[in-house]
Amino acid sequence: MLNEQLLAGAHAPFWHNGDRITARNYNIIIAALPAAIAGILFFGIPALRVLALAVSSAMVWELLINRLMKKPPTIADGDAALIGLLLGMLLPATMPWYAVIAGTFVAIVVGKMIYGGLGCNPLNPVLVAFAILTLSWKVMLDYDAALVSYEVAFTPLYPLVALKHFGPAVVGKYDIWGLLMGNQLGGIGAVFGLGLVIGGCYLIVRGFIRWEISLSFLAGIFLTALIFNLAGPEKYASPVFHLVTGFSLIGAFFFATENSSSPVNFIPMILYGLGGGAMTVLIRNIGAFPEGVVFAILLMNVINPLVDKIRPRALGRRA
Repeated sequence: MLNEQLLAGAHAPFWHNGDRITARNYNIIIAALPAAIAGILFFGIPALRVLALAVSSAMVWELLINRLMKKPPTIADGDAALIGLLLGMLLPATMPWYAVIAGTFVAIVVGKMIYGGLGCNPLNPVLVAFAILTLSWKVMLDYDAALVSYEVAFTPLYPLVALKHFGPAVVGKYDIWGLLMGNQLGGIGAVFGLGLVIGGCYLIVRGFIRWEISLSFLAGIFLTALIFNLAGPEKYASPVFHLVTGFSLIGAFFFATENSSSPVNFIPMILYGLGGGAMTVLIRNIGAFPEGVVFAILLMNVINPLVDKIRPRALGRRA
């Protein structure tokens, strides 16, 4: 007679340390606010309109998908609001309303919910949406053309485009401190570098993001840009210029560190960050796009499961 035996399976008795997804998301929103507010002060009411529409539409998309899938609403955890805010921070203040809504749809539905929701997405939802918008409406994301009507106290050029077309001779007149303080054209929440650094340090100190990823990403940008600069100083900008322009800082602290798409082990985090930083400079200097952060991090997201398998040998094992 067949001897049947009931086997019961259960997860390990993990110890919960009290951290909550809601607290993490709201703290990241708080960390992003200095750069977002500075963008509103710099670009005015149009910037506020883009950010408000991005946040609200992202929450609406998630609520509709929850209703469609007959699942409890999840917008209270703050993740949809965070995705909308970060996407809005990458966009120019002149972005049309329909493009903003299309972007949040891609971020929430395609980048997040289609994979199973929070914690299941293999790619950063915000970067997926921005990449689709870049490929679909490239002209709208041409910051020089989009923001040409703004009267500012500095030469209204997107530094990375100027570097691509005119070389260091043109971008050399930019003051590094001025670039860090927002004297550059770009995304609403990506121009005020000092605010991004402050927000990133806050998240690291509070333990919401890993310093290994952020610092190795910036190190990857610095080292790769330094190699290019030493090889051709008349053609390639300094590594510090690459650090304070474009999406370098917002990418290091707010995108490369996204939990679901980044490694959890020490060595993989270092390799992940260095690889993302190196790819950023390669795309900027010899690629088809002036900004490389978005595509570089997406590429590292793809290879993240492979990289995260690298770990120290277990104690007691011979091989």
